[in-house]
Amino acid sequence: MGDPFRFDLLPPGGSVLCALSGGADSMYLLCRLLEGREKYGWEVSAAHFNHGLRLTARRDEDFVRDWCGKKSVPLYTCRENVEEYAAREKLSVEEAGRVLRYRFLEDTAWGIGCTENPTFIATGHHAMDNAETVLMNLIRGCGLNGLVGIPERRGNIVRPMLGVERTEIEAYLTRHSIPHVEDETNADPAYTRNKVRLQLLPLLEELNPKAASHIAAAARRLREDGEELSRQAAALSRQGLDIPEGMAIPVRVLNEAPRPLALRACAMLLERAGLGGEAVHLDGMLALAAGDDPSAGLDVPGGHIRRQYELLVLSRQACPDPPEEADLAEGETRWGSWRITLDPAVCPVKAYVSPSEFYLKPGRYLIRSRQEGDQVTLGKRPTKTVKKLMIEGRVPAAQRGRVPVLALGGRVAAVGGFGPDKGCLAEPGNPAVHIILEAEENELCIKT
Repeated sequence: MGDPFRFDLLPPGGSVLCALSGGADSMYLLCRLLEGREKYGWEVSAAHFNHGLRLTARRDEDFVRDWCGKKSVPLYTCRENVEEYAAREKLSVEEAGRVLRYRFLEDTAWGIGCTENPTFIATGHHAMDNAETVLMNLIRGCGLNGLVGIPERRGNIVRPMLGVERTEIEAYLTRHSIPHVEDETNADPAYTRNKVRLQLLPLLEELNPKAASHIAAAARRLREDGEELSRQAAALSRQGLDIPEGMAIPVRVLNEAPRPLALRACAMLLERAGLGGEAVHLDGMLALAAGDDPSAGLDVPGGHIRRQYELLVLSRQACPDPPEEADLAEGETRWGSWRITLDPAVCPVKAYVSPSEFYLKPGRYLIRSRQEGDQVTLGKRPTKTVKKLMIEGRVPAAQRGRVPVLALGGRVAAVGGFGPDKGCLAEPGNPAVHIILEAEENELCIKT
């Protein structure tokens, strides 16, 4: 059987930062990386994060400093008050430690590396850790992504030991007389991972001594399946369009795709739009796409998702409030994303030029949002409420308050994008006001 340590995850002549706690796993990792320093010309350094949670934390830091000094390994250290950070950020102590540890590793690697030769971060996760992660995710309830285990590479983080069994680690340390320190909290069953390691996995290994390695192997096969599904989902997500407020995708794309692909595409779209989301939000997105309500919405971390007829819009912010009502003055007036021009004139032979240009009777006009009960008569069409007109014009509910309504004495004289009320049009040859009502280019296209 070949060496399960993945030397090939790191390029020859590259730079690697070893996450070094001083425990058996990280000491094995550092020693194997030092072998790579001899074989492949790697620049190897180490980083130790002192959580300050144990009385023996200083002992561990002193141990790794002494050992790295003897082996000429550059060592970077950091001490943080993890409990204080956990309380401030409302995290478990375990999660707070993980966040701060990886932040330290990333910052250190960034400081060591350069654009031409970035520094990789190597962590000591092994086959047992992989099996524990899969079991913990399964217990909590997860999809395929939770069953694929720990990735061998994510960004600049590599885990070359995922195929290495714990027994191999112990045998290597014994064979080469490599010392290490023990973290006494690893035996504390108060931590979920420890319970899985100390109680659940031994039970499974009673049924099959190779349970951990088989779980890890299954995770690798599932990762291959997941990568193929993600590749196909990426093709779907690329049909999303960048818009000023975030992202938009035709609901048809999601509705026609198999559910596993559609869910993955939704996750990719959320990330692309700069939004967060859990499984419940992904399910909600598909429900919006498949639903009958053309204006339904869903809040997600960081923003909002709404159905906009045949589109699903992912927005980083809520739809802005409608502009305040204002008097329409002579010259140009800006109202939201609309530009309205009023000039005194004599009405020509045709008072109606287009939905955006017409001649109205003189008077004091008000620009405002639509109000309940507003009605308008466009040309020879029957009188309709402005709300019904906007629904027929497929104006999303969230945008209807931003379509300008020109009112004269409480009566609707014109609606932006739809045109003037025929009763307010000026008579040819009589005094009039020439109105031009134009939307910005990125404003909704209204179907009249």
